[in-house]
Amino acid sequence: MTVHLQPENWPKWATESIEIVEANPMWDSQAQEEIRQLKELLQELNIHKFEHIGSTSIPGLSAKPIIDLMGEVQSWEDMDLIADQLNPIGWNYVPPELDGRQYRRFWVRVKDDKRAVHLHLMRPGEERWDRQIQFRDVLRQRPDLVEVYAALKAKLADENKDDREAYTAAKTDFILKVLDEGL
Repeated sequence: MTVHLQPENWPKWATESIEIVEANPMWDSQAQEEIRQLKELLQELNIHKFEHIGSTSIPGLSAKPIIDLMGEVQSWEDMDLIADQLNPIGWNYVPPELDGRQYRRFWVRVKDDKRAVHLHLMRPGEERWDRQIQFRDVLRQRPDLVEVYAALKAKLADENKDDREAYTAAKTDFILKVLDEGL
């Protein structure tokens, strides 16, 4: 049995329930605006490469209404400098000890006490960068897989409403089949 510690001082957004909504055609333009702002804020830190990933990057796919972005960072040592730029506009850093994923540095932009945007910073050459783009691109070309994935996500969100980690883990088999076999 896994025990999830939820300190009482965590903000509301850190423990919010999973909500899947119908696809929003504005998600891509929202993502592009977030990327524009990030490029402007982080240009001095040599962070210029960003991608819109995740379910909101796939037209017609129901999703949590949270824009997922990836950005390429040269060094983990820059997190304090990045925080100086991002914290004032509603971004929150989730340190790797809490995030549990050593391959990235994770940021959450909060609006109205809810997650609005995730930023996954990765170093050059990270395999997961290419895998994220590959998964997105396969689904963009395969509406049949979008339907299957949407149904799976709805089922898993219902089963794991208050456990984001379990929800994410439960999608892994489908994602790996898409990546490794193209289903």
